[in-house]
Amino acid sequence: MTEVGPEALADVAYGLFEHMLNKKLREHGLYLFELVEGGIDFYGTFSAIFSEFAGAYPEVEGALIRSFGSMDAIYAMIQAGEGVVPSKTTQMYWIIQDAPDTRPEAMEDELAGKWLIFLPPGQVDEAWRLVRDGTVAKELSISAKVSTAKENPDSRDNMKVIYVYTPDWRDEPDVMRVRAQLKDLGFVDRIGYKRNIETFRGEYSKKGKRVTFYSA
Repeated sequence: MTEVGPEALADVAYGLFEHMLNKKLREHGLYLFELVEGGIDFYGTFSAIFSEFAGAYPEVEGALIRSFGSMDAIYAMIQAGEGVVPSKTTQMYWIIQDAPDTRPEAMEDELAGKWLIFLPPGQVDEAWRLVRDGTVAKELSISAKVSTAKENPDSRDNMKVIYVYTPDWRDEPDVMRVRAQLKDLGFVDRIGYKRNIETFRGEYSKKGKRVTFYSA
């Protein structure tokens, strides 16, 4: 078995905790972004969720504390925008927002696909807020995600990207409905739609080859 280094373990630990944090907040009818952007003190709820996490994953929780110093330090980091604002998120490669009542794994279905919105770093925070809020309001589709400030070794440039998922690439009217809604939100430049099929095959656009299925 390959030994996991401290940094990699800390990444795994934080990813697990953020997943639990968002899941438990949703069980209370809360969204993390609403709490953070609203300047709401949710320390009591946060502390309870952290304690539950520590009980479920004691070794992983230890790695989390060794990396960040304390639970309070993690809370302060999240209050400052970690996991909410793309430009202030350095622990995760992506921020994901599912629409209400959507299965978390729906965006990974083979029939799913996504509109791709590429943006310079200075524009991604506001663009993500629009897409995220539209997703939560069920005005777009099943899920959306955005690349963050964490340096990604797979990135080919410094552009950021927002994925706006639909459940079935074959449903062209629904795919184009989402595109029209994105235009209403201000995303009027031509963008492409990529099926998960191509993503799973590891196919990416390059000179002389286009892998987007729709363009509008």
